[in-house]
Amino acid sequence: MKWDNLRVFLAVARAGQILGAARKLGLDQATASRRIGALEADLGATLFERHTSGVILTPAGERLLPIAERMESDAMQAQSAVGQGDVSLAGTVRIGAPDGFGNFFLAPLLTEMAEAHRELRIQLVPLPRSFSLSKREADIAITLERPTEGRLFARKLTDYTLGLYASRAYLDRVGPVETMDDLRKCLFVTYVQDLIWSPALDYGQPFLDRCRQVLECASIVGQMQALARGGVGIVHDYTAANVPGLVPVLPEVSLTLSYWIVSHADVRGLRRVTELIDFITARVEASRTAFVRG
Repeated sequence: MKWDNLRVFLAVARAGQILGAARKLGLDQATASRRIGALEADLGATLFERHTSGVILTPAGERLLPIAERMESDAMQAQSAVGQGDVSLAGTVRIGAPDGFGNFFLAPLLTEMAEAHRELRIQLVPLPRSFSLSKREADIAITLERPTEGRLFARKLTDYTLGLYASRAYLDRVGPVETMDDLRKCLFVTYVQDLIWSPALDYGQPFLDRCRQVLECASIVGQMQALARGGVGIVHDYTAANVPGLVPVLPEVSLTLSYWIVSHADVRGLRRVTELIDFITARVEASRTAFVRG
C-alpha cells in the first residue's frame, strides 16, 4: 500500500465524495479515483459504495478508517518531532470559533502569532451547527460546552458574562428602560431562533414576547451592528466595548456562560497545535477580567 493512496482514502471518507476530496488535496477527480482503485486492488476489497450523491464506506472501508487515521496521526507526529529543534512553526492550523469570540477577541491576536511564525498558516473559521474535529474540519475548536464524546481533549478557557444593551441614541428616542415592562416599547435584537445551534445560545427566548418587535440576526456581529442603530439585545459584555455608544440596560439581567478549547487526540501532539492552544489559553487568562462583568 502507498501512503498517498491512504491519504486520498481518508479525504474521500471525510468528504463523502471523490470530487470534494480531490479539490481539497489539489488533485483532479480522475487521479483521486485511480488512487482509490489502486488501494482497493492492493487490499483486495471494495472500500466505497458509489452513489450519484457521493460515496459511502463499505464494511471493509469502516475497518480501514481507524487504522488509516492512526497512520495519519503517526505521520503528523513524526513531521512535528523532526521539526522540534527549529524555533519556527510551520504548517496549517485551522481554528473553529463562535463568531463573537473569533471576531472580537481571537482574530486580532492571531495576527501576532502569524507574524512571529512566517511559515505557519492559521485559518480562523466560524463554528457551524454541525462540526467534527475527528474529520479534520478543524484542529482546534472553541466551544460553548464541554464535549462528552470522542477522543477529544478539552480545557475550560473562561467564563464570560452577557447583558442587555442598547445605544444611547436609541434610548434617547424611545425613553429610558428601567424595568422589564419598559421593554414593551423596544425592538429586540437577537439570534435567528431556528438557526440556534447550541442550547447555550437560546438566552433570548424570555424576551421575545416582552418587546414590541423582534429583529433576528444570525451572527453576533450583525446583532452588534444593528444595536448601534436601534433596539435592545443581549450581547457579550466583552464585545459591547467594541460598539461606541452602547450602554448596559437593566443591569440585573446578566447571564454567565463558558468557553472551552478542544482538540482531537490525533493532533494534540503536533507542536503547531499545542503552541497555538497554549498561546490562546495564555491570552484569555491575561484578559479574564474583561470576560466577566465586575
